Amino acid sequence: MIFGLATRSLYNRKLTAGLTILSIALAVALLLGVERIRQESRASFAATISGTDLVVGARTSPVHLLLSAVFHIGNVTNNITWDSYRAIAQRPEVAWTIPLALGDSYRAYRVLGTTPDYFANFRFARDRRLVLARGKIFEHDHDAVLGADVAASLKHRVGDTAVIAHGAGEVSFALHDQHPFRITGVLARTGTPVDRTVHVSLAGLDAVHEEVQDDNDPVAAILRDKHRARAGGHAITAFLLGLHSRGTALSMQRQINEYAREPLTAVLPGVALQEVWEITATVERSLLAVSAMVVVVGLSGMLVTLLSSLGERRREMAILRSLGARPLQVFALLLGEAAFLTMAGIVLGVAALYAGMLVGGSWLEARFGLFISVSLPSAHELQLVCIVAAAGLLAGLIPAYSSYRYSLADGMTLRL
Repeated sequence: MIFGLATRSLYNRKLTAGLTILSIALAVALLLGVERIRQESRASFAATISGTDLVVGARTSPVHLLLSAVFHIGNVTNNITWDSYRAIAQRPEVAWTIPLALGDSYRAYRVLGTTPDYFANFRFARDRRLVLARGKIFEHDHDAVLGADVAASLKHRVGDTAVIAHGAGEVSFALHDQHPFRITGVLARTGTPVDRTVHVSLAGLDAVHEEVQDDNDPVAAILRDKHRARAGGHAITAFLLGLHSRGTALSMQRQINEYAREPLTAVLPGVALQEVWEITATVERSLLAVSAMVVVVGLSGMLVTLLSSLGERRREMAILRSLGARPLQVFALLLGEAAFLTMAGIVLGVAALYAGMLVGGSWLEARFGLFISVSLPSAHELQLVCIVAAAGLLAGLIPAYSSYRYSLADGMTLRL
């Protein structure tokens, strides 16, 4: 009975009730959207690499090495000599290695020089392998394999050519137009930085830089001298390493960090990723705080709407009292209205969030490489919903108590 009266009363004030529900819905959608993006971002980062025990690079901070070598964020500052790489790769504890050479780009996409071991040993998302959507991996020095996003964005097909350039970003410092690469394959989508990477062979990448002959170009001269200095090996910026036994990871990390031939840094991917979360935790908390404040604003609007209508509804309450309604029933009526507005806003907000994920999910994945799964709400999201519902009920207690007091006063006073 009380719920029916509450809904009919709100229907008579449908414009203000609708606007209140809309404000709560937008606040809930924003709150849950920020939380879903936070969860999916962490899951996406964690899924980028799987089964790799150590990431090894030149001496730098663990976070910088992880971001540059695995996520292709930022620029590498130094190389590793091929002799050091081979010496570590041939140790009996090591099961496999994947050499990585970064520093070039193709139309703003990162170019990664590597070997066929990359396609055989690289894992992502809980031990999933890289799979070719079409074509084959590189067999010759000037072959290239594109990530899914690169092929889709640039509309490349197997057999097309690509001219890479030195420098990672929109600006190219030295265009290697005399040595085009032929696209031999396109990888299936992974939801990781692999999708936004052009993969070439180390030998092909070295050949491009070795044959830079323009002595009048200072950038070209630096590139040539840098690669000539390697004396019989490839230039790599980092390498991934898998061990026969993960129990030896800490001891191997210590040995690499104390390597005598050159300063190296070996990081455990999970530990370095935890440091990344610690760095971004402040931003995440700030976004969550902003979303919470939006929810507070939405509930405050509901509170203001209910309070402002009390003066106009005292006659309505007096009539209800004259028909036999008790003060507690009037109290329950206002509380029921607040509960209805809050729950309607929550339902509409959740529906808007899922509609946004269905419609805009592909755009987020293509534009930012962020895959948002359309799944059931997590335990934390349900907790946030319960907090919003409880906050709405608490906000409804204020107008409900005011109506209760008005009801008592009007019940003891003759009103004409």
